[in-house]
Amino acid sequence: MTRANIIGAGFSGIAASCVLADKGVEVNVFEKNESPGGRARKFESKGFIYDMGPSWYWMPDVFEQFFNRFDKSASDYYELIRLDPSYRVYFGVNDFLDIPAGMSEIMELFESLEKGSAKKLHTFLREAEYKYRVGMKEFVWKPGYSIFEFIDWRVIKSAFRLNMFSSVSKEIRSLFQHPKIIQLLEFPVLFLGATPQNTPALYSLMNYADLQLGTWYPKGGMYKIVDAMVSVAEEKGVTFHYNEPVTSIETLKGKVSEIITTKGRYEGDYVIASSDYHHSEQQLLQEKDRMYSEKYWKERVMAPSSLLFYIGLDREIDGLQHHNLFFDKDFAIHANDIYTNPKWPDEPLFYVCCPSKTDKTVSPMGKENVFILIPIAPGLKDNDEIRDRYFNLVASRLHAMTGVDIRKHVLYKRSYCVRDFEKDYHAFRGNAYGLANTLMQTAFLKPKIRNNKIKNLYFTGQLTTPGPGVPPSLISGQLVAQEIIKRL
Repeated sequence: MTRANIIGAGFSGIAASCVLADKGVEVNVFEKNESPGGRARKFESKGFIYDMGPSWYWMPDVFEQFFNRFDKSASDYYELIRLDPSYRVYFGVNDFLDIPAGMSEIMELFESLEKGSAKKLHTFLREAEYKYRVGMKEFVWKPGYSIFEFIDWRVIKSAFRLNMFSSVSKEIRSLFQHPKIIQLLEFPVLFLGATPQNTPALYSLMNYADLQLGTWYPKGGMYKIVDAMVSVAEEKGVTFHYNEPVTSIETLKGKVSEIITTKGRYEGDYVIASSDYHHSEQQLLQEKDRMYSEKYWKERVMAPSSLLFYIGLDREIDGLQHHNLFFDKDFAIHANDIYTNPKWPDEPLFYVCCPSKTDKTVSPMGKENVFILIPIAPGLKDNDEIRDRYFNLVASRLHAMTGVDIRKHVLYKRSYCVRDFEKDYHAFRGNAYGLANTLMQTAFLKPKIRNNKIKNLYFTGQLTTPGPGVPPSLISGQLVAQEIIKRL
């Protein structure tokens, strides 16, 4: 029987394990932490249940497609709730917009801001839908070995309409003038880890995912997805090894001979590193087996890291929806502090998630579950004093917006930042989202999914094809597994 060892039980690693096991491969997954999920782990304290990372459920078709390949459905495992409004955006005190779920209401909202914008939005989303359909069919499922994968008339013809060589920002600003509309349409690409000015216009497909496909929530929290995927994997015979970090990938004559963990040595026919690509290559492999140098990695444009706060409050807060974006400060200045001149921002934008607005199971009755995220540059100095300063900064702005000073109502508080990403996930420079999806780091220009020196070693996850985010990670794991199956 063919055996595969997978390093890391994040979304991509679990997805790969399911696909391989479904084809009769014996699969072992090795996870350094005590539970699966990677950045999507959860923890509980004082009656509050916290998703540690991803909190947006977009592109429901990608999740459904994953479960369908095993004759299952997402609804077999968790209940999906469509959020309405999808999210709230604060532009200042008493100045906010709720983004409705219905398309006609969205059109009315745009028209109220800028005359004629509803018709332009219709055109924009029609093109975004085309990009979504073609991008999700033609581009994200390509392994990205070389440019020759894209030398296909259908793809070349699509590339021009996909507007691959312009930016999202340029496309949006050619149609709309109102600053609030521009911010609303530029916001989704921030999930891809780069500024709208540096993100290919192809990724306006994210606007289709946002406004047309909608924002959803799995009742019980995002960890329900992890539970569901592990259930599929175990049903297929996958064995998970928790609290067992891999310490070395040993090779012989151009092949991985075994992996070494803190508890033993394991032989196998294939190895998939779903762990941090940089760590897997630079720390687990000998120098002779690496495809990339440390210099190469230092030149990569990384997506941001994050300062996160998990807060439990003794009361509910009016003025917040499930998802809340605070655009009350200048994004250009904050972006400069992330990408151009990396430093701790003076006036950061931030995001607040209150899942207890939708789901009363994640907090005690009458209490509020609050998750706060501040995007920051990767690799910054991180200490408790800095974290406290930014908690107070965010709390003051929330007080101004909602009238509630959360500092007076804290039952539980935990922070998470650069040093935690490095410790828990070996995250390169403490990044939270992986590799930025810039034009020069798209498709075949990303680090490769297969090691060209070690023929049975593959990589998956947010530092390789197709990129950062939960749906891309799901696809990445399936893609790598399919590449191995082709060779069996």
